[in-house]
Amino acid sequence: MKLSHFNFDLPKDLLAEYPSESRDEARLMVVHRETGEIEHKLFKDLIDYFDEGDVMVLNNTKVFPARLFGNKEKTGARIEVFLLRELNADQRLWDVLVDPARKIRIGNKLYFGEDESLVAEVIDNTTSRGRTLRFLYDGSYDEFRQKLSELGETPLPKYIKRDVEPEDEERYQTIYAKHEGAVAAPTAGLHFSKHLLKRLEIKGIDFAEVTLHVGLGTFNPVEVEDLSKHKMDSEELYIDDKSVDTVNSAKAKKHKVCAVGTTVMRGLESSVSSERTLNTFQGWTNKFIFPPYEFSIADCMITNFHTPKSTLLMMVSAFAGHDLMMKAYKEAVKEKYKFYSYGDAMLIL
Repeated sequence: MKLSHFNFDLPKDLLAEYPSESRDEARLMVVHRETGEIEHKLFKDLIDYFDEGDVMVLNNTKVFPARLFGNKEKTGARIEVFLLRELNADQRLWDVLVDPARKIRIGNKLYFGEDESLVAEVIDNTTSRGRTLRFLYDGSYDEFRQKLSELGETPLPKYIKRDVEPEDEERYQTIYAKHEGAVAAPTAGLHFSKHLLKRLEIKGIDFAEVTLHVGLGTFNPVEVEDLSKHKMDSEELYIDDKSVDTVNSAKAKKHKVCAVGTTVMRGLESSVSSERTLNTFQGWTNKFIFPPYEFSIADCMITNFHTPKSTLLMMVSAFAGHDLMMKAYKEAVKEKYKFYSYGDAMLIL
């Protein structure tokens, strides 16, 4: 399949600037792969499609306040710094994106905070992901991380043009987020409320958790027509024994295993045994899933609506079938579903 197969017209007004009023009252499109039927529901109706013993796999990564604003030495120019990845905790080295990038050279110093108590020096600007900064800070490592949190903002996606608001801190985070490390939320999980999780639990649905720290590579544009030439950025992934047992036991008993989000699906498919069961995992994955692809672990998935030509749309097309997915997306545009991070959801059965 080619990049052009994943293009469609997406009106700008369908990009969600704000989350739905209540987490579980976003709209839900239900797509049945066997029959091609498409239903229109609310997210909380999800419970009707699952039975006792079914498993939902959640990504418990936690978004950290990765967007900082500093000033360049001498000129005082305002520079946005987006923290991507910690390279070395002892030396306080980070891979970052800077904007505007053309103004930043090796050796430049950036000052953060009104009291300029945090300083960073650019030590490399040749990495594929942007720049490498060394932060200069006198306190302990814990104090340094605390300082980053104080100065940082919730890293809302670039398509959201408004300023970050206080509610974003809570709403751009799943309610089951535990392990800090993501620079973008695993957005399918944003729709789960405490109340809905409780109802699912009472019905007998089991939960397994994986940790995949979402990086910006997930959203990098694909710039090659031949998809086999696209390289995904690596993201850190952990799958423990408990989750492996929960998933494999459900599969053995022919219960449903539902991947909550593309990050979970990629995580699960990154650690498959020769018997097509789940293995434990600790490391990095750069798995890129696009059609045709045979999935081994999950047999249904929850996902948001993705933008044209994105790797996320390619993955859901591989799972649902390309023609059915493009039909569903056409319907979503017609019915004015909201797209992207704060948008509505889809359940693919």
